[in-house]
Amino acid sequence: MSKRNPFDFVKSVSYDKKDLMVDEVEEKAYQPFLTNKALSYHQDSVFLTNEMNVRHGVDNRLQYVFFLNTLRKRQRFSKWSKPYVSKKLDTLKEYYQISTREAKEYVNLLSEKQYRELKNRMKTGGKDDR
Repeated sequence: MSKRNPFDFVKSVSYDKKDLMVDEVEEKAYQPFLTNKALSYHQDSVFLTNEMNVRHGVDNRLQYVFFLNTLRKRQRFSKWSKPYVSKKLDTLKEYYQISTREAKEYVNLLSEKQYRELKNRMKTGGKDDR
């Protein structure tokens, strides 16, 4: 049998209600952080997820059994939130060769006119003209 996907465990505790942790290999494949994150997007499981975050030292098997026995059977699916990507930040990072944290500070210092001038300096021509 192949190694389980972390979302197999989420599906198991939320909809299938079948115990997948039958041996130590399955217990090692269980990732509490990913399970907690996936379940935290839903109103009916956010408090239970918080309880497991507070008790992060609990054994993987115990966390899994807790979710298996306390969550109501329901189909749970949600898209994971992704960080906002700013073109201004990318331009500043590339031009000055700095980190994202530093670029966020620079964005506040530059005016719109200075930013456009900086962007024009970076134009190299060719087919991929920015």
